[in-house]
Amino acid sequence: MRRLTERVSGPGRPDRRRLRDGALAALVPVAACSVALGGLTTWVGAGRAGSPARIDVVHGLVLLPSAGVPETAAFFDITNDGGSADTLTRVTARGVAGEVTLSEHRMRKGNSAYRSETDSLTVAAGDTLVMSPHGTDLTVPVPSAPWQVGETVTFTLEFRRSGPVKARAVVVRPGGLSFKS
Repeated sequence: MRRLTERVSGPGRPDRRRLRDGALAALVPVAACSVALGGLTTWVGAGRAGSPARIDVVHGLVLLPSAGVPETAAFFDITNDGGSADTLTRVTARGVAGEVTLSEHRMRKGNSAYRSETDSLTVAAGDTLVMSPHGTDLTVPVPSAPWQVGETVTFTLEFRRSGPVKARAVVVRPGGLSFKS
């Protein structure tokens, strides 16, 4: 009679160990989903979920061209406060006949530098691209009517998603400027 009782109450009824193991196995995916949901809720609550790029172009400087040099450089700080990256694809400048090009400066072994043109520059979401002679800048053809120190030049920066953004750059003498490296 004892064997019959063990069979009925033993394997047929779940014991506490099995219940605990089952609960622990279910806890891992539930915890992972909770963490993911919390992160998404925070992201959405911060207003960043799926928001478009919000581009702001400030601190424009264009270097006064040296006599006899066919081009000069311009620099801007481009901030993207949106939730998506955007790409600068083209730049034009009022009063400049030639094409403004996007340039990147790179260092080689032995501390020599070289400049290369690029088709586009990406500004990540929540990031700022600071142009300088040590990194990225705009190569601008010298206009036929010479610029004067303090004059402003209007640029149009065209972004893939945000479209055209107008910005002004002040003409400055090349010496005495300090840029972040």
